[in-house]
Amino acid sequence: MNDNPPRLFDRTLLDQRQRRATRLGPATFLLDRVAEDLAERLHAVLREFSNGVDLGTPGDQVRSAIDASVRQLAAVALQASDSEPLPLAPQSIDLAVSALALQLVNDLPGVLAQVRRALKPDGLLLAALIGGDTLTELRQSFAAAEAEVEGGVSPRVAPFADLRDVGALLQRAGFALPVTDVDRIVVRYDNAFALMHDLRRMGATNILTERRRTLSRRATMLKMAHVYAERFADPDGRIRATFDIIWLSGWAPHESQQKPLKPGSAKMSLEAAVKGKSKT
Repeated sequence: MNDNPPRLFDRTLLDQRQRRATRLGPATFLLDRVAEDLAERLHAVLREFSNGVDLGTPGDQVRSAIDASVRQLAAVALQASDSEPLPLAPQSIDLAVSALALQLVNDLPGVLAQVRRALKPDGLLLAALIGGDTLTELRQSFAAAEAEVEGGVSPRVAPFADLRDVGALLQRAGFALPVTDVDRIVVRYDNAFALMHDLRRMGATNILTERRRTLSRRATMLKMAHVYAERFADPDGRIRATFDIIWLSGWAPHESQQKPLKPGSAKMSLEAAVKGKSKT
């Protein structure tokens, strides 16, 4: 793990927000979709896993969806403290999955490194996290409203990793054959307040350590909703909310895995290959 990772998120508050979401009646449409997609991706691997862990996924959707692909799957909570290691012994599992949880850890490089050490050779990590331009509309609308009403901007929406960042972190953690891709989901709402209600039911409201500790002004909230509707509404008046799901996968190295060619070992130059293709 990193010695002193920046503490972006208040994970104790996250636990409180997730418990509140359960009381309100959780909004699970994103998690349901991700669980279904994860099951399809895992099924395409064409092998059965014997001992897996689910890292921090809220709810049991993922465990239910992949029950047929892994003999034993344990739920492992992501630690509230960055100094506390995951309860995973070295080379003890052959599968690690996670859905919509890793975006809220303070030391993602450290978590990935721990997972890599816990995987047996040729073990798989398959995970989905919120990233990219997620909630860009809400972020822009809050920034515009606060600048106009309050003369300044406070952090409202968490900073999310992009696709290239995540791919680089997989390589840094020592995963072989790393793959990343993004699934963009656009959800429509009647207004910004309906979106924010769903975010509360997801347990996904602001847990930034640098968040404002006082209640938002009514004038700011009304202005935010007005800006949102003005800038990000469809012709029927409903607003759009973007959710980017970044998928990542990587394998613990094993001698059976395909390896890249050594530099200079190609049988044909790139120029010759391009010329040959152009003749067809």
